[in-house]
Amino acid sequence: MQRGFAQAEFENRTRRAQEMMHAADLDALVLTTEADVRYFSGYLTRFWESPSRPWFLVVPAEGKPIAVIPSIGAALMGQTWIDDIRTWRAPDVTDDGVSLLTDTLNSVAKRSIGTPMGPESHLRMPLSDWTRVKAGLNASVQDDAGIVAQLRAVKSVAEISKIEHACAIAGRAFARVPEIAGHGVPLSRVFRDFQRLCLEEGADWVPYLAGASAKSGYGDVISPASDAPLEAGDVLMLDTGLVWDGYFCDFDRNFSVGEPSEQTGTAYARLIGAVDAAVDIVRTGTTAAQLFHAMDAIVTGGAGGSDAGRLGHGLGMQLTEGLSLIPDDHTVLELGMVITLEPGVEVGAGKILVHEEDIVITDGAPRFLSPRAGRDMVQL
Repeated sequence: MQRGFAQAEFENRTRRAQEMMHAADLDALVLTTEADVRYFSGYLTRFWESPSRPWFLVVPAEGKPIAVIPSIGAALMGQTWIDDIRTWRAPDVTDDGVSLLTDTLNSVAKRSIGTPMGPESHLRMPLSDWTRVKAGLNASVQDDAGIVAQLRAVKSVAEISKIEHACAIAGRAFARVPEIAGHGVPLSRVFRDFQRLCLEEGADWVPYLAGASAKSGYGDVISPASDAPLEAGDVLMLDTGLVWDGYFCDFDRNFSVGEPSEQTGTAYARLIGAVDAAVDIVRTGTTAAQLFHAMDAIVTGGAGGSDAGRLGHGLGMQLTEGLSLIPDDHTVLELGMVITLEPGVEVGAGKILVHEEDIVITDGAPRFLSPRAGRDMVQL
């Protein structure tokens, strides 16, 4: 599997953005977050883990994007298709890129500048510096009209291949869980060993792993691991978002320590049935809300969901991105969107089971990117 993208991929993303910018009467976009900067540049680094330095990418209405970044990143940015790279020595306590970004924006924008302001957006720079930038601009700053979110929601063939590759890596790791988990093994050790398996199978890193283990079900799906040992009758759930070449997978698997109880087996069958119900109606033109209701009819009898809030979401350069499978999200599914199906079911007071799969929207029935789970829970 080849890493990176051909330059044509970034040229196409930029061209499409500029067409949408012209329609929205925007002279430029200014981007500050890792995923948005990488989407247009290909700039992949884990250095974003450090919050000390801001990073900027300016997409003008014409021409190639312009990187405005700390000098420590110039060499790596120089390996991308970006050739206009403007740098400053950072951190700078008095002018941490403020004047350089202001000058760059003024050179390409006279009327209006867009930046993402919708759901899941944030400004990755000090608010005091952003105030100074806006004060020095010739143009006004406004919402980007959802341009970046719309572009990122629909994946190219190359992007889908990377997500599918990440899913295959996780699938191989999940298949090896019986090697590391069983009666008496501490859950914390299972977590550490599962991350090792993911790396052995080809993951670049494992930024997200959650799960639980308890009798017949678990209380939540986001907890870190305790040192409690697995016991007979427990359900072990592992939910991973590993990364390969900058793209996530996100799906979970449930395992029974010994033979599952009848109640557990019945609940698990409802989860698989809920996924089946969603897959039956997933087509281009289906809405996120319709998928929610199809699964909710199975897991709650149409009661409107649980406190988890949603039954799936978008997936790509981030673990969760874009649409949510909730009653009030009427986003229309398009060819090339990648989403998760994540129904949950109550199995008793304070206990649930959750199952998750990753799919891509095609011109017919959806295609599973995660290796589809069997109808029976794997026993350890």
